[in-house]
Amino acid sequence: MALRFQRLREISRILPQIHSGSSYQQCTRAISSAGSDLVPLSIALAKIVRSFEERSGCRAQRFSTVSEISQESSPEVDLLSFIKSTLGKLEGPYHCWLNKVNGGEDYFKREGIFLVLAGVFLEDCLTLGCDPVIMFEKVKSLQQRYPLLNVLGFQSGGSICSAANQPHLVHLTMKEYITFPILFSEKNFSEMKNGPCYILFKDFRSPLLYPERSADLGILMKAIEDLNMQQNENSGLLYNLKGTGLKQTEVIKEPYICSAMQNLLLYFPGCISVDEHGNRLFLSDSNHHRIIIFDGNGKILDCIGSSPGFEDGEFESSKLLHPAASFYHADEDCLYFVDSENHAIRRADMGRRVLDTLYPTCYTNRKTNTLWSWITNKLGLGRNADTKSEEFDSKSLMFPWHLMKSTENCFLIINRSFETLWTMDSASGEIKEVVKGFPKILEICGQMIMEKVSLLKQMPCDWLQQCAGSNSSLEGIPYAGLMSSLAMFQDHIIICDTVGQRVLKFSGKSGVFSNFQFSNFGILGLPYWLAFSLERVYSVGDVLQGAHADHIQHFSLLPGRIDIQIRVDIPADTELVEPLHEGCVWRQARGAATEVSGAEGKVASSEKVGVAQQWYDELDNLAFETTESKLNVEEDNISLDGNFQDDQVHIDCAVKTSPGTSEVIIYAALYLRLRRNLNSDKDSNRERIAERMVDILNPEKKRSIERDFCIQFLLNSNRDLDDLIFMKPLHMRIKLDTLDHPKADNSKEIILTDSSVEVNVSLNS
Repeated sequence: MALRFQRLREISRILPQIHSGSSYQQCTRAISSAGSDLVPLSIALAKIVRSFEERSGCRAQRFSTVSEISQESSPEVDLLSFIKSTLGKLEGPYHCWLNKVNGGEDYFKREGIFLVLAGVFLEDCLTLGCDPVIMFEKVKSLQQRYPLLNVLGFQSGGSICSAANQPHLVHLTMKEYITFPILFSEKNFSEMKNGPCYILFKDFRSPLLYPERSADLGILMKAIEDLNMQQNENSGLLYNLKGTGLKQTEVIKEPYICSAMQNLLLYFPGCISVDEHGNRLFLSDSNHHRIIIFDGNGKILDCIGSSPGFEDGEFESSKLLHPAASFYHADEDCLYFVDSENHAIRRADMGRRVLDTLYPTCYTNRKTNTLWSWITNKLGLGRNADTKSEEFDSKSLMFPWHLMKSTENCFLIINRSFETLWTMDSASGEIKEVVKGFPKILEICGQMIMEKVSLLKQMPCDWLQQCAGSNSSLEGIPYAGLMSSLAMFQDHIIICDTVGQRVLKFSGKSGVFSNFQFSNFGILGLPYWLAFSLERVYSVGDVLQGAHADHIQHFSLLPGRIDIQIRVDIPADTELVEPLHEGCVWRQARGAATEVSGAEGKVASSEKVGVAQQWYDELDNLAFETTESKLNVEEDNISLDGNFQDDQVHIDCAVKTSPGTSEVIIYAALYLRLRRNLNSDKDSNRERIAERMVDILNPEKKRSIERDFCIQFLLNSNRDLDDLIFMKPLHMRIKLDTLDHPKADNSKEIILTDSSVEVNVSLNS
């Protein structure tokens, strides 16, 4: 009995070390220390460990967090200690953080579970035999499933400051929609010797290393959940990595390294499709989370999507997240498109201007249309209706990108890595079949892919190489990754240039490229990243938290109507592309101000008016049809010329105030370009022009490393920077202190006073 008890005690000491995160060496060391009288038992346990590793197909290596000092060599740098020492510093002598928010030194908690994607961020790493797209998809899947998981990228060796690496990093971040920070170091670490890998650890101790080739999504999920269980057991508290399930606007993160590029007219135009009969093109402006509809002359006709998220409804209020390929169904007058980061297929009814979700069907079933649900969602207090299923079904869409229509009323959907094909019923949204592996995908839709890609044979190879990148070819199909980025329209090949942030027309007859000259920017409205939600803006004393204002001015006036006339000086060396549209201006009054209106007394609002008001507006339009049509023609002519008598922007509004304090908040989006005389000597001035443009796009990061990266990215675009249209945001606040009402001689009546103020704003930086 004593011998059995001794064996049982030894087994209990050995078994906790046998799990997917333990190395074989650790288990054998523990078993061999059990004692000489337990040799047969240790041999049996060693066989169990070996068979476990063979069945799992993945063998994680555990590295000690203590540097092993050899008598013959210098101490090795410990990876975890190095990462921990850099968390509070954006830059150091041996490291640099990219894609990390400035001032966000506490981005990570010092305790918790960390997942590190290592070794896939430099262009040289693409030759190591791994597909970085697949690794990004795995990490982003885990990041979405476990919102409280600390995710970061890591790259050692090489020079991140080289001119060759900087444009690649910016394009990679934009293309793969990387929202987690990336740490670069010139030091070398032993963990990185065998190529790209995943590193998982808890509280900066006992890291687990999973080579890219042997770690699938299920293995990583199991390892994370095991670490989470250990953390709960040790702390005695329930630590839920999956989050609370509440919908918070701050949850949706966006790439930071290229945030200055967000103010360009197009921000990674990923895919395009056409309606040639209706003279319409549908452009997925992917990182602006919208689909722009324009005609063959570049005039913007409509826009689908208002901000990042997952929400159906009218085009102005619907939300997307990194839309990709689209397909226009002429019989239904509907546009079907891939909502990549939402793992969804959306359907836009062009006649009704309403967006709904075809897949996943569970999202449609969970939708609520009550007034209270709308209010709670807008305040960020509602249930997260767009939360995906708790379990990752093997048939579920995961980061789809390409979309094609087969002859059998089915959609063929392919992810960016061309590793998975989903066949979906176009009517019900049901997934009928899932095919894995590029060879099998070619058997099903290889001919359709080849037909798309064959259009590229007419284009210059050097231009395609720059536009497509180094990893766009697949097993004998060159530039397969561009298949959803091009279409035929009016004897031209239309192609998206994600490096130059533009849409090009290529004439097969003349062999000449030309840019689409976009106009009618008022349709785009006010960009979502300019205005802060009311619940996120609050005052502490006289300091406004949460928003930076270009101009703040105070006035003390009598109560009544106040007409506000604003004159804005645009930045030097720039010119307006077209006059400021009313749709690009947003006004709000707070406090004692009761009404905000335009110069003619029309209430300015970004929301659609009621049906009755629309009916009256239509009567007005009929009564003044001739005058309105003339005005529209004149505006179109002005927009195409881009030459205006006055470089100032004029904004007028009026408020009615009562005694007390109030504030008028104005946002506007000015569409500009650099003056052409700056580019007289293109070769010598090109770098100076890129620097000037980046400083105008985002003046708050003049000395940051992200500024250098954006400059190199613009220089690498190989395009004329003087025709690059960008948006300059305007944010101003007018504070009003309204005195008491003056009274008449009889002391009974109050007197309302009409007054006006002029505000001069300069956007020079």
